[in-house]
Amino acid sequence: MPSKCFLLLLLLGLHGPAGDSSVSERHIFQTRISRRATARYLLSLPAGYADSKRRWPLILFLHGGSGRGDDIDLVSRYGPPAIAAKRPDYPFIVLSPQCPAGEIWSDADLLVSLLDDVVAHHRVDPERIYLTGMSMGGRGVWYLAYKHPDRFAAIVPVNAYAPITDWAKGLKTMPVWVFHGDRDTVVPLSDSEDMVRALRAVGNDAKFTILPGRGHDIADVYDLPELYEWMLAHRRPHP
Repeated sequence: MPSKCFLLLLLLGLHGPAGDSSVSERHIFQTRISRRATARYLLSLPAGYADSKRRWPLILFLHGGSGRGDDIDLVSRYGPPAIAAKRPDYPFIVLSPQCPAGEIWSDADLLVSLLDDVVAHHRVDPERIYLTGMSMGGRGVWYLAYKHPDRFAAIVPVNAYAPITDWAKGLKTMPVWVFHGDRDTVVPLSDSEDMVRALRAVGNDAKFTILPGRGHDIADVYDLPELYEWMLAHRRPHP
C-alpha cells in the first residue's frame, strides 16, 4: 500500500514532469475609457473684469484636507479665494475646485478639463496660469504640475505633504517657490526639503522659504506682495 507521504506528493504533482508546471504569459492590454466626472468650484473674477477686454492671469488653487466635501463655502476660508473676496484690486482670476470627501487631489484629468473649460469661457491669459495649494493641496500641486508641466507658468506648493521625489524629473524647467514652517507637526519640513533637493539634483533652482517658528497654518504667505510679483514675472513658454 502506498505511504501517505507518496500520496501527498502525487496529489501535489511534485513528482510529475516539468511540462506540467504553470507558465506566466506576458500581454499588453489597450483600451479607451470614457467617464462622466463632476467638480464643484469657486470662480473669483477681478473687479475690473467686466469693464475691460484684457486677458487676466489665473491662479488655480487646491485647498487642504479640511476643505473636502460638498459644502463649497469651505473652499473660501483661506488662500487666494479668501483674498479675492476681500480685495477688489486682486489682479487674478481665481479658480478654486473642491475635492470630494475621502479623496485627495489625484484626478489630474478632471482638473485640467475644468481649467480648459474656464479658459475657454473667460478671458484668461494662457501664458500666465499659476498653480498653488496647501497641505493636501500642496501635494496636488506637485502631482498636477508633474502630469501637465506645459500648462503652468509657475507653481507654489505650501507645506505640501508626501510628494514623490521622482516627480522632480518632469519639473526641471518649472519655476517653483516652496514654503514650509519649520515647526510643522502635521507635515514634516523634511517632505519639502526632500522635494527641493530632488529638484536641484535635476537642475531646477527652486526658491525655498522656511518660515522659522511656524507650524502648519501658514496661509498668510498668500498675503505677501512679493509672491505675486514673482508669479507675474513668469510666463509659460510658447509650445
